[in-house]
Amino acid sequence: MASSSASSSRRLGRVVSFDEASGLGIVADAGGDSHRFHCVSIADGTRTIAVGSHVSFVLVSRHGDLEAVDVVYADGDAQR
Repeated sequence: MASSSASSSRRLGRVVSFDEASGLGIVADAGGDSHRFHCVSIADGTRTIAVGSHVSFVLVSRHGDLEAVDVVYADGDAQR
C-alpha cells in the first residue's frame, strides 16, 4: 500500500474506483500505490468524480493509514 509517513507535496494519480453512495474512492499514484479518499476531499466541492480521472492530491495520515486529500483534476483533465 503506502509508505508510513505523510507528504505535503502533491502527487499525481488516477481515480481507480469511486462509490457515489458511500462517497468513498481510491486513487492510484504514479508509483502504483493506492490511497483511499472520501468525497469531502474533492477540492471543487462536487462530491463526485469520474473513475479514470487524472488527479493530483496530498497524502495525510488518518486513522493509522495514509489518505488522499485536496483531490483536484490534473491539468487538462475535466471528466466531470
